[in-house]
Amino acid sequence: MLASTSELLHTARRNAYAIGAFNVYNLEGVKAVIDAAEALQSPAMLQLHPSALKYGKSPLVALCMEAARKSLVPIAVHLDHSTSTKDIDLALAAGIKSIMADGSHLPYEGNLKFTREMTQLSHANGAVVEAEIGRISGTEDGLTIAEKEAKMTDPIQAIEFVKETQVDALAVTIGNVHGKYLREPRLDFPRLAKIRDAVEVPLVLHGASGLPETMISQSIKLGVAKFNVNTEVRQAYMDVLKTSASLSDPDLLEVMEKAIDAMGMVISEKLQLFGSAGKAYLHQSP
Repeated sequence: MLASTSELLHTARRNAYAIGAFNVYNLEGVKAVIDAAEALQSPAMLQLHPSALKYGKSPLVALCMEAARKSLVPIAVHLDHSTSTKDIDLALAAGIKSIMADGSHLPYEGNLKFTREMTQLSHANGAVVEAEIGRISGTEDGLTIAEKEAKMTDPIQAIEFVKETQVDALAVTIGNVHGKYLREPRLDFPRLAKIRDAVEVPLVLHGASGLPETMISQSIKLGVAKFNVNTEVRQAYMDVLKTSASLSDPDLLEVMEKAIDAMGMVISEKLQLFGSAGKAYLHQSP
């Protein structure tokens, strides 16, 4: 069933687990997420990065929306990391009701202005908004942010940002990174606790690929209600393609099925790690 991101996040936060949000690019990715979520009776989110939106446009959005509607568990569809009004307009027109308005690359005042305007636009179209203050380093879908550009979220600034923009969820930077962690992850949990105490909206942690179980658990205790996962799922897909490319006459449908299975294994592990397995019933109407 097509679910509300706001409802998913608030229910997760009340019940001390988190929603897994997985970037998808094609039918195989969509099937992997929904098959894994249904098998584990877990809510989940399908995320489209702007690069995927540019590639698949409205047909890819329609695929995600229809798959979510037909799913036996609650599934939300979300536009991830959008820095463009044009992309947000396209997503809203296609029926997406969950938007990340990402102005984190801008100076604080510019981020505030962009996020406020995109939140007003999205709310007018019945969509909820996730935004980000701070700057996460790493590489994702061709976007590279140097470590020296990273900036952790200021808990005091977060209060004004949420109040002024009226966003529905806040992505925080506490030492998390996009892509692979090149060294042992070090998350600033005291900072996360201060942010949780400062704002009422659910918190989001990007760069969950590679975080150990103890850090995931502690993040959930400190208010994180959504984890974004991309790198590990994408790598599972690419590994299948690389292996299949060495075969003399690979069957395309068999390769696609293997890719779905490989991605699904990663997704299943994350859903269990985030504590959402078996929680689908919490999101279903009595």
